[in-house]
Amino acid sequence: MPDAAGIQQLRIDDARRGGKMGVPVLTFFNNKGGVGKTSLVYHLAWMLSDMGYQVLACDLDPQANLTAALLDEDYLETLWGGRSDSSAKTILQCIQPLTRTGDIQKPTLTRIPEPSLIPGNLALIPGDLGLAGFEDTLSSEWPNALGSSELYRPFRILTAFSTVMQSGAAQMNADVILTDVGPNLGAINRSALIATDYIVVPLGADLFSLQGLRYLCPTLNQWRRDWQQRKNNWTQPDFPLPDGRMQPVGYVMQQHGFRLTRPIRALNEWFNRMPEEYARNLLGNEEGPYPATPAEDEAHALATVKHYRSLVPMAQEARKPIFHLTAADGAIGSHAAATNDARQDFKDLAKKIIQRIKSDSA
Repeated sequence: MPDAAGIQQLRIDDARRGGKMGVPVLTFFNNKGGVGKTSLVYHLAWMLSDMGYQVLACDLDPQANLTAALLDEDYLETLWGGRSDSSAKTILQCIQPLTRTGDIQKPTLTRIPEPSLIPGNLALIPGDLGLAGFEDTLSSEWPNALGSSELYRPFRILTAFSTVMQSGAAQMNADVILTDVGPNLGAINRSALIATDYIVVPLGADLFSLQGLRYLCPTLNQWRRDWQQRKNNWTQPDFPLPDGRMQPVGYVMQQHGFRLTRPIRALNEWFNRMPEEYARNLLGNEEGPYPATPAEDEAHALATVKHYRSLVPMAQEARKPIFHLTAADGAIGSHAAATNDARQDFKDLAKKIIQRIKSDSA
């Protein structure tokens, strides 16, 4: 059963925190790719929907992997090929008028599964491969937000993602917005993070994830400071501006114990270094003490996500999350047991994330 009190509390807490009504935005972010970020967003969006939450997913990655996971190719061809359609069905179609003389268009949400006569609890603002072209526009308007003349246009562009997401959330009375972004520190992700209240950091057991953490912290701190400076420069804005909190709520580790070429001992060493690296680099905790393993890091480790082996291609073929697989999809015997395990694992993770958000905003 859905946690009605918890859902309502999310909205109340967010209103008190920001002084305005807004839907909490949760972004999964790591500037290192290959850490299962899109898969996490995909499965958590479905799980939260299954739990009774109204979930809006937004694909802000120019690679549009989340969109490709949620929508079949026939629908995608219609979605991306229908440029003559006046409705704004992708994130790019919503914001593209800003590159000319127009304004942001209200998003036309795609209900999942699509098409559907009975809308469920999950909707999507689809991504678009053309979104990469918006990067230059965002970059050029960033310094203009510190100008002394007309500020409407630069702020309208820099907060376009936030405006579109909150507009979509209002349409469906969403409880939470989940966003997927690319693995980089460019202008698109900066505007995506400006719109973000909470961050979950997916990590792998390797040097690259560790290095990603080391770059992530100073970048987020700089973006927060720079955004606050710009907000202070426009003391009487003509439309609501996001807070740009970017509050980390924890990290998720990928399981690493099988079918790998590297020695398990070396992987464990990287795996067990992550609690200290996360605390030092993302939270600024230079003193410790630090948990010895992610399993002991109750304050910050949200979960260790299993690989689920052969369930992954089975779920991709069926175009559904792992925990929705049935015997008709081939999930029998040990696969059926693994499907049940996945359902419980993602449910526990979803509950923990929601509880962290509620605790932070209380």
